[in-house]
Amino acid sequence: MTTVAPTVGDRSDMGSTTTSQTAALIASDRVEGTAVRRPNGDSIGRIERLMIEKTTGKVVYAVMSFGGFLGIGEGYHTIPWQTLRFDPQMDAYVLDLTEDQLRAAPAATPDGNDPSYDRTWEEHVHRYFNATPYWSI
Repeated sequence: MTTVAPTVGDRSDMGSTTTSQTAALIASDRVEGTAVRRPNGDSIGRIERLMIEKTTGKVVYAVMSFGGFLGIGEGYHTIPWQTLRFDPQMDAYVLDLTEDQLRAAPAATPDGNDPSYDRTWEEHVHRYFNATPYWSI
């Protein structure tokens, strides 16, 4: 088993420590704000937050913002985590959806308080994205 020692941040930050990114792990604050692109590189939006299953610690959704200008008219969607693929060359997550497919996707609220506490809604999201529900993996 490989362990990663935390790296010490800038001492001006009151001596806090941060965990560095490794080949297998990334800190959640490094994912938030990351671009989401189509396979051809066109921008779709960005990751706003991650939704983590409390009992297993697995990331199960990313709340993604898209559209709008300066935060006005933005839409938010909860995307099953397994449907996103990180592309290091683009330094972005890749999601293969057309504009129409994205606009028709189940929506979330800007604060991430989507109805994902409702299993029926979660099943709808997973069917829409053709993803295996996280609770059956």
